Amino acid sequence: MPGSTLHEHPDAGRDGLRRVLVEGAPVLTVARAGALHPLDASLAQLLHVGRERLHQAVDRALQRPALDVPATLLAPVDEQEVWASGVTYRRSATARVEESSVGDVYELVYEAQRPELFLKAPAARVPPPGAPLRIRADSSWDVPEPELALVLDANARIVGYLAADDVSSRSIEGANPLYLPQAKVYDDSLGLSGTIVLARDAGDADAAAIELEIHRDGERIFAGETSVSEMKRSFEELVAALFRELSFPAGAVLLTGTGVVPPDEITLQAGDRVRIAVEGVGVLEHDIYEVGSG
Repeated sequence: MPGSTLHEHPDAGRDGLRRVLVEGAPVLTVARAGALHPLDASLAQLLHVGRERLHQAVDRALQRPALDVPATLLAPVDEQEVWASGVTYRRSATARVEESSVGDVYELVYEAQRPELFLKAPAARVPPPGAPLRIRADSSWDVPEPELALVLDANARIVGYLAADDVSSRSIEGANPLYLPQAKVYDDSLGLSGTIVLARDAGDADAAAIELEIHRDGERIFAGETSVSEMKRSFEELVAALFRELSFPAGAVLLTGTGVVPPDEITLQAGDRVRIAVEGVGVLEHDIYEVGSG
């Protein structure tokens, strides 16, 4: 990826579930006090059997010796689809009304009983934490979208949390809401933090602060923040809508929307660096790259 590097994992000391590569094989581990304790099952297997049995597996793993060989951080998902929620914050609704040729669509979604949900990426398209993310060459206005992500078991229960960047083309979606898949879904358009913080160990995630910084040529060009408490919809409402007519045998990840929108004059450029922090959950840092026009 031109001009970009994989950033060192900024949350190396954070406790939770972490997928790593050990001697060529993926291993799900419990990170605790800087050590990695291997589990005896994959994330998909544990999310399939449910939250209680996952907790039991975690407790067993903590009784085992920690890994004593080198481990390389992998994406936090193995078989889970990553879905996203849209227009869950007033700031997001306002921004999309302003950018769109049919802005009332977003106001209607914000006020509607049914939330906006869309498939962001299958697990195979999720890069390792810190890997560079991409802006489209056919877009003129691109932004990071810092979000809290819910990790869900097959029974629609919240197991844990991640920090996420749902990179988006505002120019493409603004031209026509039907272009949403092109604005949102393409190679390297999603970043997730590396450690799934278990819900049983997390603080009050529905009031967590979310911070975004964009750096260019060593200078910070934007900083903004919001709180998950500003969401119009509850976690339970979004999860129930996702599972209403869909099953997820391997569990799922659901992004809960963004409430931090940079001003209109800011668009991502190749070489920019993005930092997202979700209080009590994680930090995600990555560069931005772009490929040839198409």
